[in-house]
Amino acid sequence: MIVAGVDVGSTATKAILLDENHRIVGRALMNTGANVVRAAQRVFAEATAQAGLEEHEVAQVVGTGYGRYKVTFGHAQVTEISCHARGAAFLYPNTRIILDIGGQDTKVIRITPGGDVEDFCMNDKCAAGTGRFLDAAAVTMGIPLEEIGPRSLQYKQTLKITNVCTVFVESEILAHLARGRAPADILRGVHMAIATRSVALMRRVGLDPEITFTGGVSRNIGIRSALEEKLGQTLNVSAESQYIGAIGAALFAFDRCVAAANAGGADGALDRGD
Repeated sequence: MIVAGVDVGSTATKAILLDENHRIVGRALMNTGANVVRAAQRVFAEATAQAGLEEHEVAQVVGTGYGRYKVTFGHAQVTEISCHARGAAFLYPNTRIILDIGGQDTKVIRITPGGDVEDFCMNDKCAAGTGRFLDAAAVTMGIPLEEIGPRSLQYKQTLKITNVCTVFVESEILAHLARGRAPADILRGVHMAIATRSVALMRRVGLDPEITFTGGVSRNIGIRSALEEKLGQTLNVSAESQYIGAIGAALFAFDRCVAAANAGGADGALDRGD
C-alpha cells in the first residue's frame, strides 16, 4: 500500500510517498510558481516516477499547505498545522514545540505527548522574518541565497538590524554597507533579527527543551545557529525538514486507508471520488 502527501506552500510544493512500513519511497520538490494546480500535479508525478509507480497505484493522497484545495487529484485535505505536528512527532517523538519558517509566514505549534495540536500562533500579517526576508537580504547584498547562511557564521561582530520588514531591510543593509561594515557582520545581524522574532513567537505558546525546526528556512545554517544561541539549546533539524508537512499529510493518508480497511469498505473508500 502506497500513500502520498502533497504540501503546496507559498514558495515551494513538496510531495512524499510512503509505503506500508512508513518508509519514504519517493519525494519531489519544486517552486510553486503562479500555477498552483500544475505545481501539485508535477511534484506528485515526479515522486511516483521516482518510486517506480504509476499514479493510479497510490491508494490515498492528502493535500496540505495554503494551496491544499488545489490538489485536485487528492482524496482529502488537512491543515498544515496538523500535518507539521504529525510529521514532526513522527520524526522526533519527544517534540513539543515546532517552529516552521516558510517563504511567507512563520508558525509555532505546541503539541501534546501524543502528537496532537495543543496551541499555535503564526506571523501571518506580512512576510517579516520569513524566507522572503532572507531573499531580499541576499539580493540586496548580491550574494546567492544558499550562501548567506554560511557567510553569516564568519562574523566578527553582530550588527543590529532593527527592521524585519522585507520592504525596509534593503535600505538598512545598504546603509551598513555604505559605512564599510563587513558583509558577514551584516548577515549575522539579519539572521539574529529573524531568530529574535521567532523566539518571541515561541514564547507565546511556551518554550520546551524539545523543539523541532521545519520548513525551507531550516536548511539555513545561519538561522539555526542564531536560534540556538538565542534559545540556549539545540534544535531538532532533520534532513527531511522541508518535507515534514508532506510527511504528515502522507501519514494522515495512511490512516484513511487503515480506517477504510477496518470498516470493510476499502475499495469504495479508495475510489478517486471519495
